[in-house]
Amino acid sequence: MQLPDKETRLNLNRFLPYRLTTLSNKMSHELTVLYSSKFGLSIQEWQVLMVLGQYEELLAVEICSLTAMYKVAVSRAVKKLMDKDLLLKNQSEEDNRRFTLTLSDKGKALYAKVGPIAVNYEAEIIASLSATEIEEMDKLFTKLDGILEGIELG
Repeated sequence: MQLPDKETRLNLNRFLPYRLTTLSNKMSHELTVLYSSKFGLSIQEWQVLMVLGQYEELLAVEICSLTAMYKVAVSRAVKKLMDKDLLLKNQSEEDNRRFTLTLSDKGKALYAKVGPIAVNYEAEIIASLSATEIEEMDKLFTKLDGILEGIELG
């Protein structure tokens, strides 16, 4: 079997999912190197830490939804963060079978150190963009996120 003609082949340089994935991978790699060496955190642990720092108390399933991470990845990250005494597991008041997660005092202290580094990293990345470009990018991400919420692949 032959490949399609070059004119009809998928152009990865213009294919949005590929571009977003590679951009995300580059950023995640840099952050992983930074957080791993300074704080001993994986990117998944960092994501869980950051989302709990923002929302304060969440179910694991809510963390999955907010981070777009698979349940297994969240579960592993939560276990590692708990082993490091960075998270607390609290029985849900609504359902005794469910547990909410919060940052421990040690987790809050780490969040206070890690958060500003993330903000500075983002500032470096977007420094060469204009305020209009940043606003447009945010609008486009919000729009794409909404579109993806409504798409079901079958």
